Amino acid sequence: MTTELIKSLPKSELHSHLDGSVRVATLIDLARQSGVELPSYEVEGLRELVFKQDYSSLAEYLKGFDYTCRALRSFEAIERVACEMVEDALGDGVRYLEVRFAPQLLVRTGEESVRALVAVDQGLKRAASEFNRGAAVRENRDIPFEYGIICCAMRNFHHGMSGYFDNLLDVLSESSRKDVIVIASKEAVRCAIRARDDHGVPVVAFDLAGEESGYPSGHHFAAYDEAHRNFMCKTVHAGEAYGPESIYEAITRCHAERIGHGTSMFQAQRVQNPSVTDKEGYIDAIANYIAARRITVEVCPTSNLQTIPELGGDLTLHPVRRMIDYGMAVAVCTDNTLVSHTTLTHELALVAEACSLDGARFKQLVLAGFKGAFYYGSYAAKRKFVKRAADRIDAIFNS
Repeated sequence: MTTELIKSLPKSELHSHLDGSVRVATLIDLARQSGVELPSYEVEGLRELVFKQDYSSLAEYLKGFDYTCRALRSFEAIERVACEMVEDALGDGVRYLEVRFAPQLLVRTGEESVRALVAVDQGLKRAASEFNRGAAVRENRDIPFEYGIICCAMRNFHHGMSGYFDNLLDVLSESSRKDVIVIASKEAVRCAIRARDDHGVPVVAFDLAGEESGYPSGHHFAAYDEAHRNFMCKTVHAGEAYGPESIYEAITRCHAERIGHGTSMFQAQRVQNPSVTDKEGYIDAIANYIAARRITVEVCPTSNLQTIPELGGDLTLHPVRRMIDYGMAVAVCTDNTLVSHTTLTHELALVAEACSLDGARFKQLVLAGFKGAFYYGSYAAKRKFVKRAADRIDAIFNS
């Protein structure tokens, strides 16, 4: 699996954060415009000081989001970065992109959350439309570019994280933290539904992001129920910084159709519920359920290597091979192209090498991303799009 071959294939990106995928030069430009102070105003300087190849801790990895989120607090900036995400993805061979972000990290009110979702759509649409008007798509030498937007709620927040959360904490100062989280989460999903239903924004799913350990998904069950009742797809960051029980909650209580990361899926020693006496049987049941129900696992190799010290930088220790062996639908993703300093081509190359995938299994891996997409159009349209991607992949492999 050469880099050239992988880059030439049409690919799908299902787990990509807006605020983690800003171009470094764009961040510098936006920071200058908005008065955000950066530790360096040179591309190489920021890469050396903030956006590194390797990080010493999760806290260091997350530090970069402090700068990007502050620079993305105008609708013009949000639209620009969304447009550039499409341009960068297209250059890497991506033909389906789902961009996720938490509007509440960038704005001050619920109404502005809706406007932020609209701004992302406008940016994505601008770049997508330009590509889809091109000769290669018209002459069927390439497949069109399509996209969706995922609205995230936050597991935890604090004063200073954003104007939205500062306002909420001030107004509800007498409420418990759990109550405030529940309120914010429910408003996030309602804004996503409004953007979709009232403004035609292709909001394809609801997600839960942020610090996992100590902040259970139970605070967000009501929001996920509302998303479920309104025919919105669901994904959950789960099993990244907490054990298999987080994944269990995601699929049984949050109606998750996809799991973000899921790296602790096979770690029986992290099961904490004393009523679970057969821990190996418990994780085997979870894994088989995910495989049988075709719940796609969004695997982000470089990001996981950077934030999970136990992996020691060795992808052969990552559970992705075991996921594939279980027959799970695995979609390889970047997570954050800026913060993880990566591309989807690079991520797929890492998995191909670590898992010793032959051509047939690699094609299945690439196609799993298209099949797992929360496609905005009809099911028939999705099947047609996936078929075009499969045909194009076969043509490249056979050329």
